[in-house]
Amino acid sequence: MRDNGGVSNAPIPAEPNDSAAPAAVEPIIVEPTAPVPAPEILIETEVTSDTVTVRRAPKYGRFMTLGAGLGAIVALVLTLAFTPTQSEIEPLGVDGGQVFGFLLLICASIGVALGALVALAFDRALAKRTASVAVEHEVAHRVDETP
Repeated sequence: MRDNGGVSNAPIPAEPNDSAAPAAVEPIIVEPTAPVPAPEILIETEVTSDTVTVRRAPKYGRFMTLGAGLGAIVALVLTLAFTPTQSEIEPLGVDGGQVFGFLLLICASIGVALGALVALAFDRALAKRTASVAVEHEVAHRVDETP
């Protein structure tokens, strides 16, 4: 006999990427089982009854934004209506853009304040139209089954 240097003559198993014939696969048969009943969950519901007051209220932010926008328009009109000539501005050292900026700050601030006052007046007028309503509040939660 011949010595093969420690290498066996056993057949080499096929690698998974090898294109040799695939091994036989046995189908797995799954038998249906009876459904397992879910444990019964006990739920407790609490109902409380309250009386609440419902009324309409104005959105203050929108009134204040509208006032700021109207103040900006007023600042623009004032800037364009009373623009002095160049010879009148030179001694002061300001131009039309700076005048508009100052007027915008002042008029927009006044517009925001007036918008807030108008919203407050609407809020007071609408406060007279309040309605009381009965409300039921339901709270459902699980009941612990501790003995």
